Amino acid sequence: MTPDLTIGVVGPHDLVERVMLMGHAAAPLPCRLVAAAYRDEQEAPDKVTRLGPGVDACLFASPVPYDLARRSGVLTMPATYVQLGGAALVAALAKAALDTRIDPQRVSIDVVSRADVEEAYTDLGIPATDVHSRDEPGATGTIAAYHERLARQGATSGALTCLPAVAERLHAAGVPVIRIRPTSGAVRTALHTAALLGAHHRLEESQLTVVLVEVPTLREPVRRAAPRYWRDELRLSLHRLLVQEANRINATVWPIDDHSYLVTATRGSIAAATDGFRVLPFAARIRDELGLAVEVGVGMGRTTHDAESHARAALARTQAGKQAQGFAVDREGRALIPAPRMPPTGSNALKPKGVEVLARLAAKLEGGDTVVDAEGAGKMLGVTPRTARRLLRTLVDEGLAWPLPPNRTPQPGRPRQLYRLIVEKLGPR
Repeated sequence: MTPDLTIGVVGPHDLVERVMLMGHAAAPLPCRLVAAAYRDEQEAPDKVTRLGPGVDACLFASPVPYDLARRSGVLTMPATYVQLGGAALVAALAKAALDTRIDPQRVSIDVVSRADVEEAYTDLGIPATDVHSRDEPGATGTIAAYHERLARQGATSGALTCLPAVAERLHAAGVPVIRIRPTSGAVRTALHTAALLGAHHRLEESQLTVVLVEVPTLREPVRRAAPRYWRDELRLSLHRLLVQEANRINATVWPIDDHSYLVTATRGSIAAATDGFRVLPFAARIRDELGLAVEVGVGMGRTTHDAESHARAALARTQAGKQAQGFAVDREGRALIPAPRMPPTGSNALKPKGVEVLARLAAKLEGGDTVVDAEGAGKMLGVTPRTARRLLRTLVDEGLAWPLPPNRTPQPGRPRQLYRLIVEKLGPR
């Protein structure tokens, strides 16, 4: 039996409670609802992150938290939001008509699109000429200031807002305000959509996916000076590493020939291992532990044959030197290039973490030596070797360090990995 879908409900406390009370009975498929309530819409991205990867779909209270989460790059699952136009807006206008302080023909409205506003007024048979609307996303203070300014200028008699935090601010400022609350029908429709999106997402995640891994070093002709046992040892080490990585994502590995391997998995497992198809699978660990560069192609398909054909097409793109984020091909044969993550904002955006780590290491290097390992870097940075190893890999990813071939020793265990720090990129010191 297929386990129930999991839908994360992100919104203010009152709406989340309302959706939870309606329960999974409002959805067309068996589902489990997980509450993620906030006090302010700006918390929406953090709430989505806290829901984690086990959520099949997200349902947002309005377009505002949805847009905030989408723009921050935390949405790794399908999402929808409760519509606040139509019946919800008409209901709010009916409440406004009953409030003696508010003239429905002279109000300011947020979040709802201008088209939905004009449609509602047309259906009611009243003009919307003096109705002000703002559907651009913004911080709570910005939207509250919009309503306050119009009321202070005498352009409006009150405000209709979709955001509870804005309603609280306007009430405190003495501006007449009506909350636009979603109708029960709108909530049911949104739950229905979220469940269907989650079911489709789960089917997509279970798609058959093939990963082809080729090693240029092993593909090159054997030189007489190169001992054969060295290549055999490298091949065995690579196979062992790939099996370890495959076991972590419930995949299987088969060697194709002396220089290439085939990994069979699901789309969901590969997406998790590649940050949503943004980084090559397995490549970082192979480079760090074996000092090898690999070429990778990922393909999806309805059959193993189709998936392998698409993987070979993706591998050809990689070998042709096209953009790195074109290493995956979907089941329709199209290159899968995900949207980039949003860049960090604030002071951290001005100084990348890698540059800061490199500068701290460079300041403690002695005698012009630029080669370090995880243990030495950990002592210089005051962190554990495990954390230092992760930071050194970050330097490699940012082009600030270069992994040297593993230092083979007769002792058992992981070989000592050395890194050359490219301190020249720090500029004159």
